[in-house]
Amino acid sequence: MGRYRRLRQIERLDPERDHERIFWLLTQYEFPWDYLQGVSVAFLRDYGVPRISRLLDRTQEFERAGRKRYDDTVLIAYEMVREGMDSAHGRDTVRRLNRIHHRYRIPNEDYLYVLATTVVGPKRWIDRYGWRPLIPAEVESLARVGRRMGERMGISGVPEDYAGFERLHDAYERAMFAFDPANRRVAAATLRTVLDVFPRPVRPLAARVALAVLDEPLLGALGLPVQPRWLRTVAHRSLRARARLVRLLPARPDRWPHRPRPRSYPFGWTLDDLGPHWAAERPLLPLPDEQPPGRAARPRPEADG
Repeated sequence: MGRYRRLRQIERLDPERDHERIFWLLTQYEFPWDYLQGVSVAFLRDYGVPRISRLLDRTQEFERAGRKRYDDTVLIAYEMVREGMDSAHGRDTVRRLNRIHHRYRIPNEDYLYVLATTVVGPKRWIDRYGWRPLIPAEVESLARVGRRMGERMGISGVPEDYAGFERLHDAYERAMFAFDPANRRVAAATLRTVLDVFPRPVRPLAARVALAVLDEPLLGALGLPVQPRWLRTVAHRSLRARARLVRLLPARPDRWPHRPRPRSYPFGWTLDDLGPHWAAERPLLPLPDEQPPGRAARPRPEADG
């Protein structure tokens, strides 16, 4: 398959009707590694908001089971779209995600921001370090999948398009980014989890390279050091060199989509494996569009503060 053949295929699809198909081709064939890097940076951005990081710090999920927490987050997103968001499997995945979140008092605006990071983060990473920039249909697919995910989670005020997600993302960060000790603790725990794939002697250098690709407002909010200019330049040029190399490689064959290989589940996983262990004891609630006629959806717990 020619390197740009799948791009031609995406260009023939309708982003309104075929957004899930485009999203699947984008994340599982064209940019699987880059998409995951964008999502990983999105996780870290969430911790720049003290209200979010304090909640995560209280749960101690990343301290006690950081690898499982990270893997579960990636796998839930994968399972949600694997058979389609309208499939029985996709809907069951969202029910499990909602079951976890309903335990906590989370403001709607925080849900909106976290959702926006999963749309904006991968797009910005791919445009900067991918082997080609995204085309408008791919950007629209990211936004449409994000919007549908938000609606299934019962989030109100979800943006209509990518531009809306980006405005929400940037305005929220300007208003809410601030340093708090909890930010640093949760970010450090997450970085330890992400970097444990490297041999121990290499981890200090890998950590510095990871910090070198993060922007200064985020590093300031996390209380992490800005890396020297030379290291930021080396990291940027290395990722751009990788992009040029990937551009020369053949396209991923149709029979070989990307599949997560989570270290938490070396022998595979089921939906029942995903999420904290306590979640299995809580009921699965209907999705917003599954409520009986005339009956309002169960309200979320009121946010603290």
